Amino acid sequence: MRVVLWMKFRRLFTIHPASVGETYAEHARHATTFGASMLLGALACFLHALVPALCMTAGSRTIARLHDRMVVNRSRPQMSRSNTPNQPDFIAEHI
Repeated sequence: MRVVLWMKFRRLFTIHPASVGETYAEHARHATTFGASMLLGALACFLHALVPALCMTAGSRTIARLHDRMVVNRSRPQMSRSNTPNQPDFIAEHI
């Protein structure tokens, strides 16, 4: 019984990272850096809302950079692994 529970618990931390070709540690590092970038971009947007002359492009640059890292760069290895040329671009949902 304990072994079954341990295996189920362990799967919570390994299935998703494996589905995007990462170990748990790699996935944790990438998710943390994405989260930090999103927080900084959000802060820049709030600052821009208060003072429109500040941080005029920081939010959109953050979104573009994260989109490039998450969707564009990740879709290349995913496509080569699966040998499916028409794979949909929903990689972002798996982060």
